[in-house]
Amino acid sequence: MLLGWSAPAAADHTLPPNIPGDSAAQSQLDSLTVAPKGPQSGYDRSLFPHWYVVDSPCTARQVVLQRDGHGVVTDSGCQPTAGSWWSAFDDEWVYDVPGDISVDHMVPLSEAWKTGAADWSTSRRADFANDVTSSQLWPATPSSNSTKGDRDPSEWMPTNTAVHCDYAKSWINVKYVYDLTVTSSEESTLQSTLDTAC
Repeated sequence: MLLGWSAPAAADHTLPPNIPGDSAAQSQLDSLTVAPKGPQSGYDRSLFPHWYVVDSPCTARQVVLQRDGHGVVTDSGCQPTAGSWWSAFDDEWVYDVPGDISVDHMVPLSEAWKTGAADWSTSRRADFANDVTSSQLWPATPSSNSTKGDRDPSEWMPTNTAVHCDYAKSWINVKYVYDLTVTSSEESTLQSTLDTAC
């Protein structure tokens, strides 16, 4: 007999909000502009002010940890001090140590820079980096977040194949909402994922 924590039921797996349905995702993918990525030159994470206060006194990161966590306890400054979080990328749970869960930008900041955000205002880049109403922000284990890095779906997909459909639809939706471009290989991978995983 195993003692200690057991993972919550699959029904407790919480995904970020507003991932589109299959048909909406297909329509959004069809409307994306296909183009090569622009240069990385000039990019710096500081050009995307992130983890700022979006719902006083809570930062975007704190909002996501409360939104997608289970049994989350916070202190007076809105910082989670306990709870459990599911990392969809690798199907892992993190318990009671909020510092052990990262919040990943579905479309990484440098990826956005190379596909349209280099021309944005700082305010728009901040909105993108702190968007808690779309599916742009996902709880993830630091290891899966690091492995993903700034790679697009043609270069990296989650080890948890069960989430590939939602991952692709979320990626498509964020690119659609923010009018970011996709490469031909990226588009092909996204289409294949919609066809085979959704």
